[in-house]
Amino acid sequence: MNAWRQTLSRLMRAGSRLLLVAILGAASLVAAAAPALPADIIADLSSLQKRLEQGEYQDVSRVALSQAERLEEGNASDRWASALYLQLAAGAEARLEHHENAADLLYRARQTPGLESQQYDRWLYEEASSRLSAGQIELATQRLAEWLETHPEQEREIWLMVQLLVRQERWDDAASWVDRALDETATLDSQQSALAVTVYQRAGNIDKALVVLEPGLDSDAPSVEWRRAAAMAQQLEQFALAAAIWDAGWRIGALEGAEDLLTLVQLHLRVGTPARAAEYLEQALSQGLVKQTPAHQRQLAQAWQAAKDQARALEAWQTVAERSGMAEDWLRLGQLAHGWGKTDATRHAWEQAAALGAEQARRWLARLE
Repeated sequence: MNAWRQTLSRLMRAGSRLLLVAILGAASLVAAAAPALPADIIADLSSLQKRLEQGEYQDVSRVALSQAERLEEGNASDRWASALYLQLAAGAEARLEHHENAADLLYRARQTPGLESQQYDRWLYEEASSRLSAGQIELATQRLAEWLETHPEQEREIWLMVQLLVRQERWDDAASWVDRALDETATLDSQQSALAVTVYQRAGNIDKALVVLEPGLDSDAPSVEWRRAAAMAQQLEQFALAAAIWDAGWRIGALEGAEDLLTLVQLHLRVGTPARAAEYLEQALSQGLVKQTPAHQRQLAQAWQAAKDQARALEAWQTVAERSGMAEDWLRLGQLAHGWGKTDATRHAWEQAAALGAEQARRWLARLE
């Protein structure tokens, strides 16, 4: 936010420097339609402008405000001069860091009857800057929104609107402005992308958040962004996309470690790619990334079974049975082998189960004879 505030403040100072141009009646767009000023008023305004540049802020503010009030009820030329004095006073107040006073003076200047639209817009913009500097976020938002009605393609200010609305936690309104910002922004930088994703996510527009986030997922993206994208995809029940995102993050090294590997396995199992899940888990077990626990070995066996890879499934289930020493695991292995027509494997498994006291295994063995 500080960067935006500094930008607006610089523009306000630039506006004050342009005041002398308007005073002298130069052919600027801002002052082109303004009434002519008497010579003594031009001289006085020019003098105050120079004193402002020399740092006489308090005196300039006092004198300019007095002159503005004296002239505000006069003719068109007087009212224009009054508005220029108000701008001078606002510039002095801003340099004194009396930002709310500066904003109020610019508001008064904007109320001048017959004010040319471009000058009105300039003071409206400068008022928004002062409101922001004064911490008047709601008023700053209102003024900037009004300014954007006549400057709808100003990318930088649209993003500022988003930030102001975020500070007020007006997520739905901020999301609407993000829509506009994306229309005007050719390429998002990292801060804009992060802001857009946050706004869409908080507003409940998860699909839009994912659209913004996904293109930025590369080897330079932090792991939290990969996790965030996968979580969004799951929230949208796009589990295949979640698995693809997690898989890509794992392959480029953005995601790593046992926990991330097991998440990847679960995602592949959920979306119907059990062979991929089994390959990842088998590699992790062989490399020691994941501990050789009974639960992990069973998960591997279940994955190969779901993938209908008969040889690997039977081998994995045999490993489970051998390590557990449980009759029910040998029974399961025998049933699986029997279903796939593997008579020798079936007999071996049920013989092991029978040796462990499984009566059912004995009955099944009798039927094999």
